[in-house]
Amino acid sequence: MPRVIASLMIVVCSVSWALAEEEKVPLKTEIPEEVLVGTPPDVLSMLFPGLEKLPKGERPEFLVPKGTVNLALKKKVTSSDANPVLGELKYVTDGNKEGTEDSYVELGPMLQWVQIDLEKPSAIYAIFVWRYFREARSYTDVVVQVSDDEKFAKNVKTIYSNDQDNSARLGIGKARPYIETNLGRLIDAKGAKGRFVRLYSQGNTANDLNHYIEVEIFGKPAS
Repeated sequence: MPRVIASLMIVVCSVSWALAEEEKVPLKTEIPEEVLVGTPPDVLSMLFPGLEKLPKGERPEFLVPKGTVNLALKKKVTSSDANPVLGELKYVTDGNKEGTEDSYVELGPMLQWVQIDLEKPSAIYAIFVWRYFREARSYTDVVVQVSDDEKFAKNVKTIYSNDQDNSARLGIGKARPYIETNLGRLIDAKGAKGRFVRLYSQGNTANDLNHYIEVEIFGKPAS
């Protein structure tokens, strides 16, 4: 009988531990003020009818495991364009997402990427991305990948892609191109594990350059 009771206690403790591990809380982040001075979103939608429709009302609550934090803050950023046209790569993770003229990095034309080193393998639950939103734009071939390989040559997981014709040669994506706003883009990473996060784009509806204001990567170091 004591063994049975002990076994039951182990089962109960295991279940309680699992439930505690799965406790979810709403993801919280600061949204910058709108600084729209150029093309408004409704005009862009008319010019490019294939774009994803802008959401109406407040963003739906997004739940993440309790203890999730922004792992990207102040982390090292590298890029396919080592000499940006404007700004510095460190802007991508410096915590400033106000959308001012001196808060973004501008990369050259064609397919470019920025890569963030989280310093250790991590479970990633959500990624927030802010690109240039002083005017409504939509970026082409937006792809987000996670890997433990710094060169992204093996064990690569694609967690988001709106490249519907495989022009970036990273695989065909199912998402639709979207309009940049001060709300940023929230990507569900579904707990993908990796140390490095790479974000691609290939120009935008205004020009052929690529921009980033801030990237937040919410997760926990992998146990």
